[in-house]
This record gives sequence, structure tokens and C-alpha cells, in this order.
Amino acid sequence: MDPVTPPQSPAHNGTLTSPPPSPPAGGRGECGSAGSAALSCTSPRPSRRTSHVAFADLPPDPDDPLLGFAPYLHKAPRRNSITPDRQRAFIACLAATGIVTQAARRIGASLEALYRLRHQPGAEQFSAAWEQAIDRGIARLEDCALERAIEGEERFHVRDGQVLARWIKYDTALLRFLLQQRRTARWNAELAAYAALKPGHPVYDRLRTEWAGEDQQSHQEVLDSIDRMIDDMRNRSLANTPLIESWDEEDEDEDADGADGAEEA
Repeated sequence: MDPVTPPQSPAHNGTLTSPPPSPPAGGRGECGSAGSAALSCTSPRPSRRTSHVAFADLPPDPDDPLLGFAPYLHKAPRRNSITPDRQRAFIACLAATGIVTQAARRIGASLEALYRLRHQPGAEQFSAAWEQAIDRGIARLEDCALERAIEGEERFHVRDGQVLARWIKYDTALLRFLLQQRRTARWNAELAAYAALKPGHPVYDRLRTEWAGEDQQSHQEVLDSIDRMIDDMRNRSLANTPLIESWDEEDEDEDADGADGAEEA
């Protein structure tokens, strides 16, 4: 089967107006500069260049409060030490991507060194900024998930390399999860109200009485319908009795006539 080419919009006339962005030199770990006009794709795979999670958000501005933390100061810094500037660069990239591995690759530091630095006495503000940067990345992911839940995903039905149909698929489970997370107070209030419905609660007792009455009424209605059915069968049987008796008399007369004819013969 020939490879499927995604459908192009009429404005492109089957061709792209500009070449796709080239992957950054550092792979997925590169972050765009603060002066970038648009999000930069961080995935080297062309198939992922239109994915929401393949793009990194813009890093925070230099005067962002997130970068105003007091960095850890090495007593005797070495050539490969994670200096204050590298710590701020790490936090900035982490806030843009939400992925520790990418931010570590951005500053050229190992994960072991970063986690060891994070737990050093005197690195409390660096650790707090780390958590805040992760929160920003998660917020971006939540926005992507919310957009996906609302707008849905376009799906294609392809046969022999041709797009036969397309439709929008909505993720109901994702939408319900996001509502529960973003409207926690409302959902928790409803759950608490339902959880309070126990024996002894006035609403519970009232509903139970109503349902018990409905069940009893339904049971009696079934019995009444059976009685009516039996009565109808009995009435039809009584109404048909004279007709059946007349048929029996006709059969007896025919049998008698047949017997008389046989004797004469």
C-alpha cells in the first residue's frame, strides 16, 4: 500500500508554503529564546511537528519572579559546576518544556548532578523554583488536554491511499476528568451530597418510601393484569361454547348420515 499523504488545505494547493522547521542542533532538549515570536518545535521527527506536546513554550523573561530565586553557591566551583547562571537557565528551560531531561540537556548537566544539587543545604530556593517550573509545564499540558477535549481530534478513514472520510472524535472520559479536576469544589459538593444520603437522612427515607410504594404499586398492577387476562380467556371460552357445541352436533349428524348410507348399501 502506498504511503498516505495527509490532506492539504486548498490554500496550499498541495504544497507547503515554507519548509518544515529543522530540528534544533541539540535535539528535543533545545528551548527557544525569550525573543522568539512563536513556539519552536522541539521534536526531530517530522511526524510530530504538528503535535501540541512537540512544542516548547517560551521561556520566562529574565525579570520573571520565577528566576529571582537565590541560587546555590559552590564554595569552590569547578569547570563543570552548575553555576547560578546555569541554574537559572535550567529553571527557564524547565518552565518552557516541563521536562527535566530536556532542561538538563539544555545546560549540559547530568540528572544525577542536578538532583544532588537540589538536595544540598542552601539550595532550598533552587528546589522551590524547580517545583514552580514543573507546575508551569503541567499547566501547559493541561491547556493542551483541555483544547483536545473541547475541539476533539480529527480522524481519517483511509483505503488504498485515499482519504474516504474524516470525522472529529471527542474524548468524553478526558473531558469528564478535566471537569472534575478544574471544578473540584462543584464536583466534590455533589459527591458529598450523594454520600450523605444514608438511612436516617430525611431525603433518603422519603425516596425509599416513594420507591417502595412504586414497587408495591407496580407489583399489584402486574397481578391485576394477570387477572384481567384470565378473565378475558374465560369470557372468550364461554362465548365460544355454543359455537363449539353446534359444530359437534353437525359432526354427529354427518356421522349418522354416513352410517345410514352404509347400511342401505
